Amino acid sequence: MHVWGEALVLDSFTLQGSYNQPLGLSSTQSDTLFLDCTIRGLQVEASDTCAQCLSRILSLMDTQSGKSAASRESSFGESVSLLWKVDLKVEDMNLFTLSALVGASEIRLDTLTILGSAETSTVGVQGLVLALVKSVTEKMQPCCKAPDIPTPVLSLSMLSITYHSSIRSLEVQCGTGLTLLWSPPDHMYLYQHVLATLHCRDLLRATLFPESVPLLALEIPETASEPEGLLPEPSPPKRLLNLTLEVSTAKLTAFVAEDKFITLAAESVSLSRHGGSLQAYCPELAAGFDGNSIFNFKEVEVQLLPELEEMILHRNPFPVLQTLRNRVWLLSLGSVSVEFPYQYDFSRTLDEAVGVQKWLKGLHGGTHALASPSPAPLPPDLLLKVHHFSWVFLDDVFEVKLRDNYELMKDESKESAKRLQLLDAKVAALRKQHGELLPARKIEELYASLEHKNIEIYIQRSRRLYGNTPMRRALLTWSLSGLELVALADASFHGPERVIEQVQELDPGSPFPAEGIDLVIQWCRMLKCSVKTFLVRIRDYPRYLFEIRDWRLMGRLVGTEQSGQPCSRRRQILHLGLPWGNVAVERNMPPLKFYHDFHSEIFQYTVVWGPCWDPAWTLISQSVDLLTKPSADPSPPLPWWDKSRLLFHGDWHMDIEQANLHQLATEDPYNTTENMHWEWSHLSFHWKPGQFVFKGDLDVNVRTASKYDDCCFLHLPDLCMTLDLQWLCHGNPHDHHSVTLRAPEFLPEVPLGQLHDSYRAFRSENLNLSIKMDLTRHSGTISQPRILLYSSTLRWMQNFWATWTSVTRPICRGKLFNNLKPSKKKLGQHYKQLSYTALFPQLQVHYWASFAQQRGIQIECSQGHVFTRGTQRLIPQAGTVMRRLISDWSVTQMVSDLSQVTVHLMASPTEENADHCLDPLVTKTHLLSLSSLTYQRHSNRTAEEELSTRVGDPAFHTHQLHLVDLRASWTTTNRDIAFGLYDGYKKAAVLKRNLSTEALKGLKIEPQMPAKKPKQSVLTSAPAPPPVNTPSFSGQPEKGSSGGAYMLQKLIEETDRFVVFTEEESGVSDQLCGIAACQTDDIYNRNCLIELVNCQMVLRGAETEGCVIVSAAKAQLLQCQHHPAWYGDTLKQKTSWTCLLDGMQYFATTESSPTEQDGRQLWLEVKNIEEHRQRSLDSVQELMESGQAVGGMVTTTTDWNQPAEAQQAQQVQRIISRCSCRMYYISYSHDIDPELATQIKPPEVHENQEKEDLLKKQEGAVDTFTLIHHELEISTNPAQYAMILDIVNNLLLHVEPKRKEHSEKKQRVRFQLEISSNPEEQRSSILHLQEAVRQHVAQIRQLEKQIYSIMKSLQDDSKNENLLDLNQKLQLQLNQEKASLQLESEELNILIRCFKDFQLQQANKMELRKQQEDVSVVRRTEFYFAQARWRLTEEDGQLGIAELELQRFLYSKVNKSDDTAEHLLELGWFTMNNLLPNAVYKVVLRPQSSCQSGRQLALRLFSKVRPPVGGISVKEHFECGR
Repeated sequence: MHVWGEALVLDSFTLQGSYNQPLGLSSTQSDTLFLDCTIRGLQVEASDTCAQCLSRILSLMDTQSGKSAASRESSFGESVSLLWKVDLKVEDMNLFTLSALVGASEIRLDTLTILGSAETSTVGVQGLVLALVKSVTEKMQPCCKAPDIPTPVLSLSMLSITYHSSIRSLEVQCGTGLTLLWSPPDHMYLYQHVLATLHCRDLLRATLFPESVPLLALEIPETASEPEGLLPEPSPPKRLLNLTLEVSTAKLTAFVAEDKFITLAAESVSLSRHGGSLQAYCPELAAGFDGNSIFNFKEVEVQLLPELEEMILHRNPFPVLQTLRNRVWLLSLGSVSVEFPYQYDFSRTLDEAVGVQKWLKGLHGGTHALASPSPAPLPPDLLLKVHHFSWVFLDDVFEVKLRDNYELMKDESKESAKRLQLLDAKVAALRKQHGELLPARKIEELYASLEHKNIEIYIQRSRRLYGNTPMRRALLTWSLSGLELVALADASFHGPERVIEQVQELDPGSPFPAEGIDLVIQWCRMLKCSVKTFLVRIRDYPRYLFEIRDWRLMGRLVGTEQSGQPCSRRRQILHLGLPWGNVAVERNMPPLKFYHDFHSEIFQYTVVWGPCWDPAWTLISQSVDLLTKPSADPSPPLPWWDKSRLLFHGDWHMDIEQANLHQLATEDPYNTTENMHWEWSHLSFHWKPGQFVFKGDLDVNVRTASKYDDCCFLHLPDLCMTLDLQWLCHGNPHDHHSVTLRAPEFLPEVPLGQLHDSYRAFRSENLNLSIKMDLTRHSGTISQPRILLYSSTLRWMQNFWATWTSVTRPICRGKLFNNLKPSKKKLGQHYKQLSYTALFPQLQVHYWASFAQQRGIQIECSQGHVFTRGTQRLIPQAGTVMRRLISDWSVTQMVSDLSQVTVHLMASPTEENADHCLDPLVTKTHLLSLSSLTYQRHSNRTAEEELSTRVGDPAFHTHQLHLVDLRASWTTTNRDIAFGLYDGYKKAAVLKRNLSTEALKGLKIEPQMPAKKPKQSVLTSAPAPPPVNTPSFSGQPEKGSSGGAYMLQKLIEETDRFVVFTEEESGVSDQLCGIAACQTDDIYNRNCLIELVNCQMVLRGAETEGCVIVSAAKAQLLQCQHHPAWYGDTLKQKTSWTCLLDGMQYFATTESSPTEQDGRQLWLEVKNIEEHRQRSLDSVQELMESGQAVGGMVTTTTDWNQPAEAQQAQQVQRIISRCSCRMYYISYSHDIDPELATQIKPPEVHENQEKEDLLKKQEGAVDTFTLIHHELEISTNPAQYAMILDIVNNLLLHVEPKRKEHSEKKQRVRFQLEISSNPEEQRSSILHLQEAVRQHVAQIRQLEKQIYSIMKSLQDDSKNENLLDLNQKLQLQLNQEKASLQLESEELNILIRCFKDFQLQQANKMELRKQQEDVSVVRRTEFYFAQARWRLTEEDGQLGIAELELQRFLYSKVNKSDDTAEHLLELGWFTMNNLLPNAVYKVVLRPQSSCQSGRQLALRLFSKVRPPVGGISVKEHFECGR
């Protein structure tokens, strides 16, 4: 026991010694001194009271001070020749310090052994403990062994210190069990005790040696100067102490808060210092936070070297460095492992630790502030070598077990199905053996026992789930291998002023404050880094998120932290307890910013991402948020894009040999076959503030588990892609220096309802992104941009787009997960405007239907330019429930310029080969070509802008398309290929529609259907309507209704709708319904304008030789959208199409020629298509031609780029001279913009509603098509006439051979539906057929995946016969499945269509039986010719045979809702003349009486047709008159 107040206590003291002095005066031998001392129970107490008492006692002994000084001097002079040896052993040693303020401290040494001699001294300690007695309440303190002392601050089992004086070497060895338990309050206790002890020492020193300090200061140089031989060699006194430290095990624990602590554990630590070098080694080092092992280091080696030759070599690539040699810190680590537990808040402990570190710095660094400022020395260089590095975020155990259990259940389901099949086979065998004697109860028991056995197996497998394979723990794993980092310091950028210069150089775009900035942290280093592999993996997904190999980096890196203003300093409270209370530590709030200028070289860079990884990434982002403490500023946190703009500044160049981006296209994160692969070759990437530049060769591939795998659908060589980012902020988006954070207690006043935002001027409100893809760079490679598409690829892209645009679900959010933070804004919702620009010298586009069909389209064009701009609008959803904003993108502008565009149709006669590749010998036919194409799209204008355009400016159109020198050809080959492509597309679309959930929706016929059931007051039938008011519309008339009208309409539609503007005639044409509907002044949007200049089209038949060329000098196609209006009691939207053609001409060949047989196309020259021009009489060729008259001959060309004189010219005959044509198409729909619908007032109710204008109210609201020709001059010979009929029948009116078979199937299904009138049975059969088709589709996908895997295996082993046989069997099975799918899909389509038609017909029949007057006009078609003259000639095309002249020709057709139709034909005048020579009668046919008035008719035909019965048309009424 120790009694407080006892300064010195000794239980026992034993001292033995001897002093030997040599005999005689010889100096070869020295005196020897031997001491052996043993002390037990030593207790020493140091306190202010003891020091004062001892000081008073020593002050009384001042008389002996002179003698003692003399004796010391004599002993000092004689000690040189003295040999001594001391052996001291102290047991049970206790050292106490006592303070009236902070209690006491105790140092316990169980055994202290000192063995010293003139050469070597050794100190050994057994059982060393440092403990604190924070409050002295008892008079005595128990003295116990070191292991028994409770809560020691420092404990050590064994300590050995050896000093060799000859070599100035100190060796320290610590045994096992070095433990340090530290906390800020304990530190203050120790600090006070150390101060008290130093005060006692100073008091005693001042008492014993009042002049010792100045005397020693003066005596030391004198004693050093006495030996004359040492003057030339001053190095021995300055020789550094050699130190060797070895620690077996050590554990240091520091409590930075009451419940936060940091632990550092090390084993076999060795440290040595020799001269100016320092070396430390530790095989294993671990750092824990709050009981979690976070950091683990293995094979740690640290060296401090005066210089290193390797670092000199690293400085050579940087010629700007001024310092040639520098000290080096060399840090080598075998492996570094960092693991963060799930949901562990690492930032809180780290923030507390930083606060404690700053408190310690302020506590112990106050004395250094008084020293005179001096420039800091150049810091040493750093060389870091890490063999392996891993950073891991641990996953939620529940999530891991949930996934493992799901996989187990899935596998067990397959195994149980196999067991069930085996049992079924055994039961079947037993039934064959025993027949009916096998009891049913026995069978039921077998199946019940199997089910019970399945449950037992599942439970056993679940218990043994982690027996052999450990549980997956990682949520994210980031690993590096072969890391080598070199950081070089240099005098050229050392110091605050030089660092600021570097900042201004690296970040010139940011405005620097005029008053400068004060930095608390500033450093600049030249970096050189190399990494062999850089891998980032999410969970156990098979693909890496990031995969970088052979990465080398060089450049400058600057780190600065601005000194915050008083309002930018937060206070952190440190609880020290009594008697100090709480201490406030000021923390700087401005962040640490980085400025860089890097250049990287990477061999392979791969990034993989998909929406299926988003849930795991959400958990990762939550884990990342726990690494850094949120700012104390109450402002809303910055999104990651604004935070990166705030913290990172400068340039980054990257040269990548192979860069890859894989966009996953499925919802399964473990899928490795379905992705879109962006592949860059020789990529040069440059990242500047607000700009990303990519230069290289880009290939975009579709990776899918089918025969279309590795389809390179986009190849862009020598691409320069630039991404410009324009951040829309309240202030300067680059002025990050002006961002001032504020502590919560220094917030300024803000208006009511607003929140304080320190980032207000810097925070971006939106982002404008501009993408420019330039392919016009010149390089040595001869490769052009190309696009390759398949129909399967397009369908795959639709699924890809649906996957990437799907809405993600919230992950671990809400009260259940203690996560009530507002959801982070996505970057996709931050865009306000997106613009895209593409420049290319040439482009080639290929589209193929499939490998099996081998039909496609090829588009080639020369130099082109495409620009588009779109804006995004976020629309909130209605309702009280908080939902995501709806993203609405709208295209505001689009401009496209293309030159020399050529479109070919391609087909191959061969079938699909085994290699799944296209036939190189394909047939390519011309379809379309043009000299230039210009397209413009603008956003809709406001009402004021539209009004201004109507005043004097030209009309504004949303879409404008301008085509120059359009050349189209339509042949039987083109027809077959086009129909084949359309048929494949149609079948795929029908299959998708019929298998969707919407296929059977809307089949219930309600009692009242406004869209289907016509209203009662729609139309009152009239027996003989007027000639102009009764014709109704027919957009696409039925083939069986009117053959001539259908043929003529198809001819007009298939000739690409050539349009001209001509002057209208007064008379019948003004009364046409199409013209009346288009001339209304209610247009609110001129949507589309298509202009064609000098266009022509070649038509070739199948049975005759020769061709017909249709040309037009000018053509315009205009679409307008009109304001919605009430028609009767229905609000409808009207859309009108106006087609104007000017300078139309028709040409035909007179005989076949070698040019036609070679397959080359005949084209008209531009001079024969253009408007009327002055003829050059000096030109012999023009004098030989017949001008613009009908029947004249013109010269053609086969090569558009060369004149006709340079080619083998062939002439064609003009069969229709220049004429004009107008076409009008008006359609009405119920799809109305809600914003426009709210502005339309409902109609007023009139008493005489039935007498109002039918055009505006009832009959006017029907779809109408009108075609007008004013003057036609036609001249044909018999061969040309036959050729025209061939073209009309085989090209324009061609019907697929399978159409008849399809119609027969449809009639058969209709008959079956009429027999089975139960709708539920019909619906059930459709559902069963749908399921069968879905099974075929799934089976086809499964077979394609199997074939894909076999083909991958055959790439390694191409001669494997088993794989080849299996591949052939699977191919046959796949073809059978496709054939079955085709048949059942067609049957399903017919069944659904017939079912819908049958239900509608039943409903219509019921309504028609009730109300026969509810019949409305649904379509109206009109054809009008003012004057047409047709001349029939001989074979030569010159001698006439007959001439037919028609005037005021009008044909109209009206289709009604009850499937009836009305035909009207009116002819104002006609005559036929005989042109044969020596004819007796010149006039063959002519009306007897001439029509004096334009309203009189020469012929009038009217017919009313009922719906066909059994395929036979029924004429209800026929009338002929005039």
